[in-house]
Amino acid sequence: MVKCCSSFSGLIMLMSGLEAHPDREEDYRFLHSMLREKKIHLLFKIHERLKLFEKRRPIPAQEHSAVLASNLMEELMHQSSRDGLTDLVAILSKPHLKSLLSVHDAVAQRDYEPMLPPIPDDFVPDEEDSVKIVSLVITKEPLGATIKRDESTGTIVVARVLKGGAADKSGLIHEGDELKEVNGVPLEHRKPKEILPLLARSKGEVTFKIIPSFYRQEASSPRKKLFVRALFDYNPEEDPTVPCKEAALGFKRGDVLQIFSLEDETWWQACHHGDGQSHAGLIPSQQLHERRVALQRPRALFKPRTPKAPDEAQVLEDVDYRAITGFHIGKTPGGLRRSFRLGRKGNVAREAARSRRWSAGVHGSIKPPTYIEVIPYHRAPTDRHRLVVLVGPSGVGVSELKKRLLISDPDRYAVSVPYTTRERRKQETDAVDYHFVPLHKFEEDILHHRFIEYGRYKGHYYGLSLDSLDKVLAEDKVCLLDLHPSNMKRVYTAEYRPFVVFVKPPRIEELRLTRRRAKFICVEEDKNPVRTFTEEDFEEMIDTSESMEREYGHRFDMVLVNGDIAAAFRELKAAVLTIAEAEVQWITTEWVCPSPTTARRSCSHLTGWI
Repeated sequence: MVKCCSSFSGLIMLMSGLEAHPDREEDYRFLHSMLREKKIHLLFKIHERLKLFEKRRPIPAQEHSAVLASNLMEELMHQSSRDGLTDLVAILSKPHLKSLLSVHDAVAQRDYEPMLPPIPDDFVPDEEDSVKIVSLVITKEPLGATIKRDESTGTIVVARVLKGGAADKSGLIHEGDELKEVNGVPLEHRKPKEILPLLARSKGEVTFKIIPSFYRQEASSPRKKLFVRALFDYNPEEDPTVPCKEAALGFKRGDVLQIFSLEDETWWQACHHGDGQSHAGLIPSQQLHERRVALQRPRALFKPRTPKAPDEAQVLEDVDYRAITGFHIGKTPGGLRRSFRLGRKGNVAREAARSRRWSAGVHGSIKPPTYIEVIPYHRAPTDRHRLVVLVGPSGVGVSELKKRLLISDPDRYAVSVPYTTRERRKQETDAVDYHFVPLHKFEEDILHHRFIEYGRYKGHYYGLSLDSLDKVLAEDKVCLLDLHPSNMKRVYTAEYRPFVVFVKPPRIEELRLTRRRAKFICVEEDKNPVRTFTEEDFEEMIDTSESMEREYGHRFDMVLVNGDIAAAFRELKAAVLTIAEAEVQWITTEWVCPSPTTARRSCSHLTGWI
């Protein structure tokens, strides 16, 4: 008989020595296939490594070093003062050394595990296999589990186990487990809210008597880390439906969250990225938030009309928010340039637009912004700056913010020069005021999809071209662009990686206060070319803002409320400066997926926006 040098080599020899008996052919095949399993081989290798470690593991020379050090220090203190004795006594009396020796002794004596009380004889019923006792040491971190009452049986069960919490780390408590007792107190006929005081009174440890659930989900294969950017604010203290406020996670719009679990239809598990927290909290799922917004929408749609404000003194104030390029072919409320889009005129158009928005809200054809999947983008020194896109309703001050940002640092920021087919005027300079191109060249660029947006005015074409935008970015400058969100599709790509800022108006009371004296230049067809804001203008601005946010909010990286123009500019400048200089930024996964169809299939764990 050959003595095996290791368990693994013994397994190999056993397999080679197996011979099939004629009457045991089936058993032989089963045994041979089992011994050939890769997992069996790995287990034997692990066993060998553990045996090797057991032989080589360090053994403490002394298990009571702290006591010996204390005794030595007392003897030295009674000795006559000699060189080195004083220093040695000072070292031995330091609290850090005492703590180190104490920890050394605890490890040497294997005294680092919590002391749990013995299980009483009458604690386990007859069916021992169906009950387990779990004792958890209480620390500052939460237990990380929520409970609920099973409607069919009336028992208290574990509703969910939060990733990274004490319950999850223990591996002993699972979703669906039935709780029979807490610290020896039976939970029969108790409500979930009555159990919380029992846990609060626990000191040092808490003991559960549990009947494990019969269903155990198989451990899934490791999934890639999932990060999302929140597109709404959430405060658990204001949410009466959250299962446990202490276990919930609050966040602000724009926060990046790491998702741990999407299994629950109503409550996901997540944590803030980069805050150092290892345990997850509950956040409303995408489906839950969409349902909430859908239920709240009818009340917002049928809000009463706001009465008109009294007439203000006619004070002329320059609020011409046109672009710095000199491109001002027409004005809309607030002095904004009309760009290349036809403006709505008259009450008929306003009422038709409101009707369309009402229909979209009632039928729920547009989902509210919830979360969007993002990935980290590491900007290399040779990469072009991200495009900064400002969007917002007419009159809100988009162009004024762009103008202030451009003036604040012309060496850092620039705007693209528009194209036109009209003749150049005497005071204009080509490639400064406009790029003046012939009609056939403009129409050729239209066919080749080179324009971000374009339109006709008095028989001439005007448009913003990708070529002009690329020229600004090639100069290593941050290109500022203001667009209607429906025209972002040409630049909402991985090539430009736009940082989209949505400028929205404040509440109507603040609008009346901040715009009460402002006047703007109207379209040329208007009989009164200069007039003040009206109540209809304010309502139209707010309605358009709500419609934009509802339809395109999933593409907004930042929402900026422009009540005070100076404060809004400071906030915008700080955000754009951060984007221009940050080495790591979060961008949507939509830009790294090959196509919208593939994006939904391969890049998204969510539905609706990816």
